[in-house]
Amino acid sequence: MAMLPKKLSPKSLLKLLKSEKNPNTALSLFDIASQHPNYTHDAITFHHILRKLGSSDPKFIPHITRIVDMIQTQKCLCSEDVALTVIKGYAKNLMVDNAMEIFQNMKEIFGCVPRVRSFNTLLNAFVVSGQLSRAELFFKYFGTMGVCPNLETYNVLIKLNCKMKRFDKAKELLGWMWEIDLKPDVYSYGTLINGFVKNGRLGDALKVFDEMFERRLYPDVTCYNILIDGFLKNGDYDSGKKIWERLVKGSSVYPNVVSYNVMINGLCRCGKFNEGLELWDRMKRNAQKMDLFTCSTLIHGLCELGNVNGAERIFKEMIETGLSPDVVVYGVLLNGYCKVGEINKCFELWELMGKEDCRNVTSYNILMRGLFENGMVDEAISIWKLMNENGVVADSTSYGILIHGWCKNGYLNKALKVLQAENKMDAYAYSSHVCNALINGFIKASKIEDALRFFGEMSSRNCLPTVVTYNVLIDGLCKGERFGDAYNLVEDMLQKGWTPDMITYSLLMDGLCQSKKIDLALKLLSQIVSKGFKPDVTMVNIIIHGLCSAGDLENASNLGLCRESLGSSTYQVKVDMSSVLADGSCCFEKKNCASTRHLELEEENVEMNNATTSNYLMQSLYRLHNENNSVEIYNQTLSFSLIPSFVSPNRTITKLTSNLRLSDSTIFLYKYVNNKIVINS
Repeated sequence: MAMLPKKLSPKSLLKLLKSEKNPNTALSLFDIASQHPNYTHDAITFHHILRKLGSSDPKFIPHITRIVDMIQTQKCLCSEDVALTVIKGYAKNLMVDNAMEIFQNMKEIFGCVPRVRSFNTLLNAFVVSGQLSRAELFFKYFGTMGVCPNLETYNVLIKLNCKMKRFDKAKELLGWMWEIDLKPDVYSYGTLINGFVKNGRLGDALKVFDEMFERRLYPDVTCYNILIDGFLKNGDYDSGKKIWERLVKGSSVYPNVVSYNVMINGLCRCGKFNEGLELWDRMKRNAQKMDLFTCSTLIHGLCELGNVNGAERIFKEMIETGLSPDVVVYGVLLNGYCKVGEINKCFELWELMGKEDCRNVTSYNILMRGLFENGMVDEAISIWKLMNENGVVADSTSYGILIHGWCKNGYLNKALKVLQAENKMDAYAYSSHVCNALINGFIKASKIEDALRFFGEMSSRNCLPTVVTYNVLIDGLCKGERFGDAYNLVEDMLQKGWTPDMITYSLLMDGLCQSKKIDLALKLLSQIVSKGFKPDVTMVNIIIHGLCSAGDLENASNLGLCRESLGSSTYQVKVDMSSVLADGSCCFEKKNCASTRHLELEEENVEMNNATTSNYLMQSLYRLHNENNSVEIYNQTLSFSLIPSFVSPNRTITKLTSNLRLSDSTIFLYKYVNNKIVINS
C-alpha cells in the first residue's frame, strides 16, 4: 500500500486511489486519509471511492453506508452523479428500500435534487428486484414531480411490461415512442425480443427483430444472440441456423464469443456435435478466444456422443492456450471417461483434479457412480471414504449412488444398514431416490417381501413414495404373479393422491397377459380409456400380443377402440400390430392367416415398409413350410429398400434347399448377397 504524503490534498489522494486496483487497499488509504490532520475529502474523492466499492463485492455495502454518513456530516456538496452511484450500488444488491431512502433524502445528504436519471435508476431497481407493482406506482410519481420521461424511462417500462407478460402494451409503447419522435434504440427492441423469447413466443420475437430492419434500426450482436439461443433451446435448429447465417453475412455486426458459445451449445443440444466442432475450429480461425463455457459445452457434447478422444483434444488445446479448467470442465471429462469404462484415465484425471484443487461433492459422485457401474465396488468405497476424510459433505445424490451401487452389485445388506442408521438420517438427506434404489435392489434379488416391508417403512422415515416407487413394486409383484397385490398397490396409489401413469398400467397389463389373464387385462384397458387416458403404442402392443397368444386373433385384429383413441399414433400402432399379428397368427399354425392379414392391412392403407414386420412374416411362414409366400415377402421388403435381418433369409434358403428347389434357392441367394447381407455359414 502506498504511503500518504505529509502534506495531503484531495488531488494527491485521488491519484493514489486511481492507481490502486484492490478495493480493500483503496478503502484503507481512504480511511487513513480521513484521519489525516488538516485534510478534508472533496466531492470528487467521495465519488471515486464510492464507485470503486459499488462495483465490487457486496461485503463493501456497509462501508458505502458509512461513507454516505460522512458526506452528510461534512456537509460536502455533491452532484447527482454521486447520489446515483450510491443508489445503483444498493440497487445492484437488491437493497431497494435503501436506494429509495437515498433518493428521498438527496437534498439533505448531498445537497442536490433528483432528476430524471435518478428517477429512472430507482424505477429500474424496482423492476429488477421484481417489485413490479411498486414500479408502476413510482412511474405515476414522475408526473406529480414534474419529471419528463425520456428514452431510458420508456425502455425500463418495456422491461416492466415484459416481466408482467403484457406484451401488447410493450409493443404499444414502442409504437408510441415512434409517434412522439422519441426514437426507440436497439436496447428498446432487444428488451422486447428478450421478453418474447423467455416466454417461448419465438415467432413474435422474430417479427420484432425484422421490424428493426424495416425501421432502418439495425440489431446489435446481443439481439442476434438472444434469438439464436431461444430457437436452439426450443429445438428449432433450422430457425436458429438461419439467424446465425444472417449474423455471419451481415455487414454491420459480427459474431462475438457469446455468439459462438450460444451456437455451439445449441448445436450440442440438438445432437449436432460434428457441426459444433466445425464451428469451434472456425472460432479459432477467426481469432475468437474460447472460454470455459465453450470448452465445457463441447467436452460434454462429445462425451455424450461417446467420442472421448475428441473431448480429450478439446481439453488439451484448452490447457495449451492457457485456459485453466474449472471443476465443471474436469467433472464433464471425468464423467465421459466413466461412461466408456476408461477407468485408468479416470484415476489419472482424478489425481490431476486433486493437484489443482478442483474436486467437489459432484466430482466424488461422478467417480463413485462410474466405479460402481463398472463393478469396481471396493474402489468406489475407497472414494467414499476419501470424501469423508477430506471433509467433503455428502449430499442426497452421494447416498443414492452409494446405495444404488451396493444394490446393483448384490450388497443389499450393506445398503440397508446405511438406511437403518436412524441417528444419521438427517445427514443422509433421506430421499425417495435413495429408497427407490434399495427397493429395486430387493426386487432384482427376488426379495419381494423385503421390498414390501421397506416400502411400508418409508412413510415413518418421512420419505414419501413416488410413482416410480410404485411402478418398481408393481413390476416385481407382476413378475412374481402376485396380481392381487399389484392391483391393491394401484388402489393404494389412488387413495394417497398419486395418479398412475401409462407405465403403471402397462406393467400391470403385461403381467396379466403373461399369465393368460386376458379378460382382466381387457377390463383394465376399458377402465383406462374410461378415465380419459389414451393408450400408447406399448400398451396396445401388449394387449395385441396377449390376445394372439391366447388365440383370439379376431379381437387382436380389430381393437377398434384403441385405434380411435390413439389419434395421430394410429399408423405406428397398425404397423407394430401387423408385426405382432403376423407372429401370433402362425403360433396356431394358420398357414394362410399371416399372408392374408398382410393383404388386409395393405387394403387398409397401412404401408408394410417395416423391416420388423417383414422379418416376423418371413420367420412365421417358413416355420409353417410356406416358403413361396416367404420369398414373396422378402421381395417386397427389398422393393422398399429395407434390409431384413440375416435370420429370416438364412432359414428361407435352408427350407428351399431342403425341398430340392435349388434354382429358387440360387436366385434367393443372389438377391441376398447383392443387397450386401452376409449369409450365416
